[in-house]
Amino acid sequence: MPTSVRLAPATEKRLDQLATRTGRSKAFYLREIIERGLEEIEDYYDAARVLERVRKGEERVHSLSEVESALGLAD
Repeated sequence: MPTSVRLAPATEKRLDQLATRTGRSKAFYLREIIERGLEEIEDYYDAARVLERVRKGEERVHSLSEVESALGLAD
């Protein structure tokens, strides 16, 4: 799916320099950045949803000692 993105001049210059330096296309790096960034953003929002459930008391939390005990790691 063709998509256009407007970049700040400084960002575009950095992208141009990277592409020139490595011999790869700007499109290659834009795909890389989007794929990696998308994964990070998804992780962030998943964590934020869990945190909200914890704050509302809808998600159970465990202390370190409970986890150690359950895993047989307690002293």
